[in-house]
Amino acid sequence: MSPKTIGLIAHTGKPGAAELITQLRNDFDHAGVHVLLEGATANLIGEQGRKTIAELIAKVDLLVVLGGDGTILHLVSGLQDVIKPVFGINIGSLGFLTCLSSSASREAVDAIVSGRFAFSDRILISVEVRSPKTPGSRMLALNDAVISRGEVSRLIRLRTRINGEPLTEFNADGLIIATPTGSTAYSLSAGGPILTPQSGVFVITPICPHVLTNRSVIVEDRSIIEVEPSEPNCPTYLTIDGRSPMLLNSESVVTIRRSEKILPLAVLPEVSFFNVVRQKLKWSGSTI
Repeated sequence: MSPKTIGLIAHTGKPGAAELITQLRNDFDHAGVHVLLEGATANLIGEQGRKTIAELIAKVDLLVVLGGDGTILHLVSGLQDVIKPVFGINIGSLGFLTCLSSSASREAVDAIVSGRFAFSDRILISVEVRSPKTPGSRMLALNDAVISRGEVSRLIRLRTRINGEPLTEFNADGLIIATPTGSTAYSLSAGGPILTPQSGVFVITPICPHVLTNRSVIVEDRSIIEVEPSEPNCPTYLTIDGRSPMLLNSESVVTIRRSEKILPLAVLPEVSFFNVVRQKLKWSGSTI
């Protein structure tokens, strides 16, 4: 793929973002690739920009995202009916989802202009909250849905069903339902397994479970997962991809299923998933 028009979206709070935006636009201009800037990205370098993410997506072949994994997750929250491929350049701290670091920005431009990159199709999850008291709401996530306790330091009970069949009632600090992409995020910190991007499964990981036999459960990604708080007087919150938490009432049911949408995430052909894992998790092998 050699895009003719790209959209540039930056985390405007990152140091060096303004300089990188200017450099990339100049490099793409010299290569004959048209660049459109998202509104806040344009404002950061002193230009008037009003394009929303949705408007940008409608006009470009590829989205170039400057930031870290959180910047790409924020982008996913603004996606609607149309999804365009994403090429990430890391100016964040971890960068599991990005192709190259900001210091290799010229290499990124060369790869994009020449089409020397491939796509890793990442599944998205649709998260729906239903309650007799409130209208249903549906959200899209790339990493995970987390149901957890609030500020009160006590365990919560979460009834969990898979395709309508009871799994168990977790008595824990919370529960993480993660995609393969999200398996290297919060779920991994809570003791969950690492899943390869095309593994075709979800992982359900309890957070600090009271019952020590409650461990991560892997289910196929065609499963419908339902989670229901079972204690009416214990505040319970839903967080999607690290966004602002949503308070769940005692009759809420959170349903997680695979979305029909796919996010094509750019990868360099010479860099494998396991290469990224070794690098990011600093797996250098045994010194014994």
